[in-house]
Amino acid sequence: MKIAIIGYGRMGKMIELAATEKGHTSGLIIDLINQDDLTVQNLTGHDVAIEFTTPASAWHNISVCFDAEMPVVSGTTGWLDRIPEIKARCLKENHAFVYSSNFSIGVNILFHINRQLARLMKSFNQYKPRIEEIHHTKKLDAPSGTAISLAQGVMNELPHLKNWELKDATDKQTLSVKAIRADDIIGIHEVIYESDIDTISLRHSAKNRKGLAAGAILAAEFIVGKKGFFTMEDVLGIK
Repeated sequence: MKIAIIGYGRMGKMIELAATEKGHTSGLIIDLINQDDLTVQNLTGHDVAIEFTTPASAWHNISVCFDAEMPVVSGTTGWLDRIPEIKARCLKENHAFVYSSNFSIGVNILFHINRQLARLMKSFNQYKPRIEEIHHTKKLDAPSGTAISLAQGVMNELPHLKNWELKDATDKQTLSVKAIRADDIIGIHEVIYESDIDTISLRHSAKNRKGLAAGAILAAEFIVGKKGFFTMEDVLGIK
């Protein structure tokens, strides 16, 4: 499989290494210094594109890949408001796209269990949910895309929650999300239900970024030859 890597920061370099370890090759590599090289012509001959960039550039990058009829795996966070537009174009024009706010297998298992727990907690309103996440100081978005996905999973199952806010929530309709930035923290996410008598929590702590890169390669292997809009739950078969 020949992969076009769009975004060559820490994740892009990890993806290149993970691809090589699995016997794949990296062709076109797009970084800040050669963004104009992302063209339909230069994508020709590749099997899939993996895109980890910034919220400001993700839409353009994915659109160029769609123009080239190129399957895309994207892990860019901070632009969830535009995902419905990408999904609509993907389905209308019969493209192939995998999006996840986090490609770690463990995190996607957490997403699945998070919804199941929220469903159970619907009958126990003495518990107040909240979400906390900790990342390294270089992470640009807050809260993380993973924390937002967890929040959405909780709200989908608990109809009294109407929105989330990046602060301590004082009303029953708001889910509190806390984002902490600290040196050398790869990523910690925790969903917490607290009552006057006890605490229930789900926690995932990443030891390194290898799981993210491995998951992105797994998603790329999954999407080649397919059409449609997919998530990591589709890739892992746990939807």
